Amino acid sequence: MEIKLVGVVGAGQMGNGIAHVFALAGYSVLLTDVSEDSLAKALATIEKNIERQVSRGKVLPADKRAAMERIKTTLRLADLGQCDLIIEAATERETVKQAIFEDLLPHLKPTTILTSNTSSISITRLASRTDRPEKFMGFHFMNPVPVMQLVELIRGIATDQETWETLHEVVRKLGKTASSSEDFPAFIVNRILMPMINEAVYTLYEGVGSVKSIDESLKLGANHPMGPLELADFIGLDTCLSIMNVLHEGLADTKYRPCPLLTKYVEAGWLGRKTQRGFYDYRGEVPVPTR
Repeated sequence: MEIKLVGVVGAGQMGNGIAHVFALAGYSVLLTDVSEDSLAKALATIEKNIERQVSRGKVLPADKRAAMERIKTTLRLADLGQCDLIIEAATERETVKQAIFEDLLPHLKPTTILTSNTSSISITRLASRTDRPEKFMGFHFMNPVPVMQLVELIRGIATDQETWETLHEVVRKLGKTASSSEDFPAFIVNRILMPMINEAVYTLYEGVGSVKSIDESLKLGANHPMGPLELADFIGLDTCLSIMNVLHEGLADTKYRPCPLLTKYVEAGWLGRKTQRGFYDYRGEVPVPTR
């Protein structure tokens, strides 16, 4: 199946990044959100990020203009009905995602492929609530989308081969690399990454090390570009907690129990960079550890 028009649901950090890479790759994009303000911010972010690529010689000015012209926005979910491919990139809550797909279904072409950018939720379960489980897949981009090379492709139990091959070809056209994952909690990247972050929070919680010493140890001792607590703030502590809960509930293994300190930070609304406080306080000129 040929993909020409791509719908993106959600204009946040992931959604605008997905719209960015699809538009640069030559696809027409229809971006939707519940807020006009969110859509305006997304377009401004996309333009700024592509301009950064232009300044580094990675994108030609003419290609930037063409990409921006390919992106249209709408507040009406129904407008995505004529898309060949829809990528849901809303908040990481299953009830929200299910409601989006239910609202989309009456408006879709029979051939439309549905996907979710979920980082942990069961693709099979999401697909089962639609009228096309064979044309439903997990399409998990890494953050920040324009920079990160990997896309996880997750088949639900009913996903057919044609859908998988179509999306594999889309990833190739985006200039990214696909990895195939089976549909088990948190897939590949987060199945490995989130327990490491959770263990770093336990290391802080138990007083083994400070925020600074934990992050420096992993950066200098394991050659990680970011320390695990710094990375957690970048991802969002609410997202980290959500994924740990999916792992804990889905695999029923105590090794995935979320650290109580991670829960406490989320309860406080200290979610990381997006709220200006997490394991670091970002309200000053330089980030300052909060413990």
